Amino acid sequence: MKTAMEPSVDLTLRHARCSTQIKELAIQSVLIASSLVAVLTTVGIVASLAFEAFRFFEKIPLTDFLFGLEWSPQTAIREDQVGSSGAFGVIPLLTGTLLISFIAMLVATPLGLLSAVYLAEYARPNTRAVIKPLLELLAGIPTVVYGFFAALVIAPIIRAGGSGVGFEISSESALAAGLVMGIMLVPFISSLSDDVINAVPQSLRDASLGMGATPAETITKVVLPAATPGIIGSLLLAVSRAIGETMIVVMAAGLAAKLSLNPLEAVTTITVQIVTLLTGDQEFDSAKTLAAFAIALYLFVLTLGLNVVALKIVDKYKKQYD
Repeated sequence: MKTAMEPSVDLTLRHARCSTQIKELAIQSVLIASSLVAVLTTVGIVASLAFEAFRFFEKIPLTDFLFGLEWSPQTAIREDQVGSSGAFGVIPLLTGTLLISFIAMLVATPLGLLSAVYLAEYARPNTRAVIKPLLELLAGIPTVVYGFFAALVIAPIIRAGGSGVGFEISSESALAAGLVMGIMLVPFISSLSDDVINAVPQSLRDASLGMGATPAETITKVVLPAATPGIIGSLLLAVSRAIGETMIVVMAAGLAAKLSLNPLEAVTTITVQIVTLLTGDQEFDSAKTLAAFAIALYLFVLTLGLNVVALKIVDKYKKQYD
């Protein structure tokens, strides 16, 4: 009887193994397909941008685009029409983008990091349970609301304060947009940095305190250095978010493409100009419309380079903790 049952048992085991292998292959196929969708989508976006940007550079020299100091994409509609030939220098857009992003990071970095340190190292569980969700609510507020707040509250306060001390400040300024954008970025930095700091092993803290270090010394000399790669990642995410922001800049900083580093003047950014160029009825054969794809590709390369630099910084300072 025992010998007669052995073939049926072996057959059952084989069926079970085959069924398991089929399920594993199906799951693996779904995962590969999902990854391919993301990769192919990225390739398609880049290819479409590159194709339209190549058409733009057939009309406008690459050197004029990269090194031009004036941005005025107004071209004549007809060949016999008297009109501007357009100026497509990207430097004013890059300057405005970096200026507003720099102001935003000046506000968001200290507030976000200090909030993360407090929540991770000092706040009691009950306090943390209240403050952390309230702080993260800032990330869920639509950017158009931040834009209204910047245009109706922050900008008038800055203008009135400047007038009181003798400064002439534009009704739309990089400072107003940067300050409000910085407030918007605080939860991005705080939440990610908080998770990274909490991931540092408790044994490192105990060892530092056991050697006689104070809690403040433990945080600055042990916890934060251990969390540096993750903190850099959170800052990178915030910078990318600032570079890609549109609504706050439109409503608080304006549309004027000025080559200026004065935060009290109105400036514009790359993303704002993309929206402006593609708004309304456009002819996709004109340099004015194709310029949107060129500056979009420029923005993509800029953020890609930023990511590469950040990864190198992370690799340089990364430490392994058992």
